Amino acid sequence: MHSIMDVVCFLYLFGGDLMEYSPKKMNDLLDSKNFKFKKKFGQNFIVDQNIIDKIIDASSVDDRTMVIEIGPGAGSLTYKLALRCRNVLCYEIDDSLKDILASNLDSFDNVCVKYEDFLSACVVRDLKDFQYDKLYVVANLPYYITTPIIMKIIEDGIAVDKIVVMVQKEVGNRFKALPGTRDYGSLSVYLNYYFDVVKLMDISRNVFIPRPNVDSIVVEFRRKENLCYLKNKDLFFKIVRDSFKQKRKTIRNNLSAYDLDVVLSVLKKYGYDLSVRAECLSIDIFVDLANSL
Repeated sequence: MHSIMDVVCFLYLFGGDLMEYSPKKMNDLLDSKNFKFKKKFGQNFIVDQNIIDKIIDASSVDDRTMVIEIGPGAGSLTYKLALRCRNVLCYEIDDSLKDILASNLDSFDNVCVKYEDFLSACVVRDLKDFQYDKLYVVANLPYYITTPIIMKIIEDGIAVDKIVVMVQKEVGNRFKALPGTRDYGSLSVYLNYYFDVVKLMDISRNVFIPRPNVDSIVVEFRRKENLCYLKNKDLFFKIVRDSFKQKRKTIRNNLSAYDLDVVLSVLKKYGYDLSVRAECLSIDIFVDLANSL
């Protein structure tokens, strides 16, 4: 077992990476271990070295950073993360990847892989085994559970400073959507209450094996320093959900169970009336509604 500095010194002295990725080399490795891709886990492994490097650079990890990676797959992103950051804590649901990850990551003593479902893991407890200054999530997320993963990070109180994840383009567009756009919805408001969300880059479907049917984007969530004051957070999120309940209907219809006189008085402050649709309302207006009702 070598330390991270041993690996870095090796690279400096002899040049190149200890591990190079290409579709053929990845397939050869997976075939040698008799690995079969499992649709139920949404497995699409990234093999393009340039894209991996761009994601690492965009995440700005360093030797003070602890990284959580969900779904490391064959470890191509994990490997580059381990070269840069203090520790990588991985959650991999598919234990048939054990031999592949072991062979790719055995040069590092700063990578810990837990073979369990991230959604049921006690991540806050697991983090107590590590010391770090910054906590990031950097991952190529399985498409089918992208939103539950982000929700778990928030609801479990995992104190991440930043999340940089590759997600299905359609889902990522909803994450970062602004008021007045087609993709803006209750999920956009929910996430933007906690984070500033921006797109970092587009990712072609051609950089994965197997090749998915959709393109991806890399999205950054940067935790907000000061959250908007809410008298009742549960009420706020309920109002947001109810406002988008039937997206093509007006606030008058969707919030008919609330005191519409109060709702109207708030909307008037921002130049709207009860005929407005939720997709036009910013997070500040939803906060004002929740604090007024």
